[in-house]
Amino acid sequence: MLESEWISKSIIGAAIAVHRHLGPGLLERIYLDALCYEMSCSGLAAQSEVLVPVTYRGHRLGAPLRMDLLVEETVIVEIKSVESLLPVHESQLISYLRLSGFKVGLLINFNVSKLTDGILRRVV
Repeated sequence: MLESEWISKSIIGAAIAVHRHLGPGLLERIYLDALCYEMSCSGLAAQSEVLVPVTYRGHRLGAPLRMDLLVEETVIVEIKSVESLLPVHESQLISYLRLSGFKVGLLINFNVSKLTDGILRRVV
């Protein structure tokens, strides 16, 4: 199994644990904090609100990207708590992957009855 697959499965396991305990309907920040805590208990290194500089035609723009989580310097995680994931949410994750240089990302929507229905994994 590839390292990124193992990390992705570990993140999803941690997210399921958070969702089982907290349930749907809370703010994204609460899920972000709880997921960071759950992953640290599992031995996963996660950085929250990681800034990624953006360049346009060789010019560095003043406003960097702010990714929700970067886990084990390998997988980007974007957290949502919305009624349903929209194409723009997936586009955001793909843009983060493309601009940051990372290859694997998870989009997790905690505002669902069954968390596995709110998870998208993308590889670029």
